[in-house]
Amino acid sequence: MPVEVQNKSDLELSRENRDRLFEAVHRYTETFLDSLPQQKAYIGNQYERSPEDSRLDIDGSPHPINQLLELIHNRVDCTGLNPASGGHFGYIPGGGIYTASLGDYIAAITNRYASVFYASPGAARIENALIKWVGNLVGYKNEFGGNITSGGSIANLIALSVAKTAKKIKSRNVEKSVIYTTHQSHHSIMKALRLMGLDECIIRYVTLDKNFRMVVLDLEKQIQKDKAENLNPFLIVANAGSTDVGAVDDLKNIATIAQKENLWLHVDAAYGGFFLLTEYGKEKLKGIEMADSVILDPHKSLFLPYGTGMVLVKEVKYLLEANSYEAGYMTDAKKWNQELSPTDLSPEMSRNFRGMRMWLPLQWHGIKPFEDCLNEKLELIRYFCDTIQQSGFEVGASPDLTVAIYRYNPKHQDREIFNRNILKKIIEDGRVFISSTVIHGEFWLRIVILSFRTHKHEVDTLIELLKKAVKKESEFKPDI
Repeated sequence: MPVEVQNKSDLELSRENRDRLFEAVHRYTETFLDSLPQQKAYIGNQYERSPEDSRLDIDGSPHPINQLLELIHNRVDCTGLNPASGGHFGYIPGGGIYTASLGDYIAAITNRYASVFYASPGAARIENALIKWVGNLVGYKNEFGGNITSGGSIANLIALSVAKTAKKIKSRNVEKSVIYTTHQSHHSIMKALRLMGLDECIIRYVTLDKNFRMVVLDLEKQIQKDKAENLNPFLIVANAGSTDVGAVDDLKNIATIAQKENLWLHVDAAYGGFFLLTEYGKEKLKGIEMADSVILDPHKSLFLPYGTGMVLVKEVKYLLEANSYEAGYMTDAKKWNQELSPTDLSPEMSRNFRGMRMWLPLQWHGIKPFEDCLNEKLELIRYFCDTIQQSGFEVGASPDLTVAIYRYNPKHQDREIFNRNILKKIIEDGRVFISSTVIHGEFWLRIVILSFRTHKHEVDTLIELLKKAVKKESEFKPDI
């Protein structure tokens, strides 16, 4: 049967149609950005499915762009949490600087295949240049390597798989192998261990001090005890800005123990890593350069859009050993190996050109605006903690970075119920969004100041809402 010859696919748009689509989308995104100061940080009344949600289903028919943008506005951008808002104080806020979106646009249009050096030398060089810059920021020298990932969870998975390979953990010795961490570690650590079959290892949760940092002396004693019992200690997971409370472990002393006892040290710096751009952060994270592997999330403290993580390994040979494979159909690529290919440094083969969304902003803005923004967030968390304590709130551990836990202690009412009602009132108001956590069985309110759009005005808005919520809740007289 003869093949029908087509000169042009319907998927290839004319310049006129491209201009028309781009103008509509650009108008939509500009309206979104211009209206951000008036938008709520949270809209929580649209979780029930609406008849309009059925329009999100794929029905196979073409639809006008303005109709689609209206649907996106009503059923996506006006529902739930607004991560672009400066009033987003919950969890770890994602970034979303404008220049990163332009990098994504360029990468998507040109569709460079960044995974293999042979396919796109320039794209691979950009990603390698980013790894080099961040590795130098961490304090690594010469033989390190890394990969730009979709986020901290995959970065943790890669780092821990490298530790498994480097320390020769096999099925025959997994049940006698020991991992040391704390209850402040991110849940992605446990997910990664489970995916690799390392959840069958002995997992020791080391004691935390009053500031939620690993007690180094207890770590050392436990390692020595386990070795005396003929177990196989091989991995320590430390925090450089835990998600729950922002705790930074004593990295230097933990690293000293890891080196002395020949354990792999992995540091989860997904949230805190880029505070190394500040003088405060360099001092607080001292010792991170001694770690065998580190992860960082540029979509957190470098303010990039969601979907940007990074893993670094001090000795790239281990990263290659865990991830590099050969295939017959990749023979041509072997001729061109002036630089490492990202696919040899991670499990991913097909992926988008992530580096452009990071490279373009760093090159266009320079580094100082990022440093200034991080310093502002450090000042704002101190201001917040000082101010609410003057209003009768209790602040938990003194913040290591820009996360704080706090609560109000009422005189005659149940503390947990009182603070849960405060949280409910803040979320119902919607102008700002905060989250909560439970630590040692006790309920705390929680704030993270990290969005590049968060300034004193947004913090003051939260403070005023907290004061009003306390006043209103205190006026309530419970039944006795």
